[in-house]
Amino acid sequence: MTEMIERVDLAAQARLVAQLGERTTDAQLGDPTPCEDYAVRHLLGHLVMLSAAFQDVARKELGPLTSGSPTGHRLDVAPGWRDELATNLDGMVAAWRAPEAWEGRTEAGGQSLPGAVAGLVALDELLLHGWDLARATGQPYDPDPDSVRAVHALVSSWAGSGGIEGMFAAPVPVPEGAGLLDQVVALSGRRPDWTPPGG
Repeated sequence: MTEMIERVDLAAQARLVAQLGERTTDAQLGDPTPCEDYAVRHLLGHLVMLSAAFQDVARKELGPLTSGSPTGHRLDVAPGWRDELATNLDGMVAAWRAPEAWEGRTEAGGQSLPGAVAGLVALDELLLHGWDLARATGQPYDPDPDSVRAVHALVSSWAGSGGIEGMFAAPVPVPEGAGLLDQVVALSGRRPDWTPPGG
């Protein structure tokens, strides 16, 4: 599979996630999200952490940030989290612009995988959690079409194969003719029609 993967630029999706975070109000931090058991504050804490971790993944600086499980931790936000998220996202984009990030093998979430796949996993994390955050906070979400296509190719290749252990729930059915973003969301185990309870 890695032979078919072209390098992608994470900038457009990272910028969108940063904008979503900037527009999230403190009053929304306790609101529910499509991620079961995660409030908005935990989703944002996860985004702060993963945008730092995927810098180490890209640089193959293996350690606590690359070996930890991607699930099971409800990280909270800390004061200054908006600036921290924006800074981490910029660093993540820069790290994955290095050609060597896409070569050889690395580690993400405790799993060994090719650098080329890890780069798409990084984009997948930004795309899906951006969708989570937008849905939870009632913000519009219009990700870069190239990012959606790249992530769709990745998650479609995992369908029925188990993918990377622990990343996704079982796929959710979608109507025939569903848009590509809805297909990606459904393949990740999320309901594309999710809205906040009582919304």
